[in-house]
Amino acid sequence: MGPFPNQLNFGPLHFYLYGLGLGIAASVAYYYAKRRLSRLGINTERFWVFAAGIIIAGVLGARIAHVVTNWGYYQHSPGQWLALWNGGLASFGGIALAIPVGLVLRHRIWPDSSQLAFLDALLPALLLGWAIGRLLGPQFMYAGGGHITHQWFGFYYHGQVGKRVPVPIIQGIEDALIWIGALSLEKKFSRPGVIAGYAMLIWGVVRSLDEYLLLGQNSHSGSIGVQLSGILLALVGAIILLRATKN
Repeated sequence: MGPFPNQLNFGPLHFYLYGLGLGIAASVAYYYAKRRLSRLGINTERFWVFAAGIIIAGVLGARIAHVVTNWGYYQHSPGQWLALWNGGLASFGGIALAIPVGLVLRHRIWPDSSQLAFLDALLPALLLGWAIGRLLGPQFMYAGGGHITHQWFGFYYHGQVGKRVPVPIIQGIEDALIWIGALSLEKKFSRPGVIAGYAMLIWGVVRSLDEYLLLGQNSHSGSIGVQLSGILLALVGAIILLRATKN
């Protein structure tokens, strides 16, 4: 079996499945987050402003991080800096820029809301969106696989020779399980910060291990940087979780 198609062609028009998958994931996360925030009694009329801000910041930060950590290639190919259709979004670069933008927007739009309660409502939606995005996005992008494998579960990807570990599918399943875990915790704990701390801790550890075990130096987002960022995110999550459970 050959690689999954990464685009649909209609004459001179090229429709990239990578972007379609990410669009579906973003839409699901948007409406799910809006619903969860409404349950907290938060007015979501301006949620679209918040969502647009963090999406733009996330994509911009992810692309900048990808280009910077692969500068050896991009310094000679400036025409590829914005070529998102070829893949190349570093998750933690997106998170690094989206977090401060999100904090500023939350404070301006909902100044009276609890930051931890807001995160508790938002992060499960992001986890679900991330799970869908991994399954429908990188799975169809250029060079979306991990290490070469000869096992039965390997997939072929455009731009990569040989069967590859299907990292997007693995990460999609991981994120879905973390999301299910968050919903289970939500039924048992009502203290602000528990869900946010759990999500950051587990996702950070899992993402760092994925990078080390499944991608390594084949990653397009700077292997060492991703691993360290995952550990840092996990530490912040652990601190939030400990404080939340002590109160």
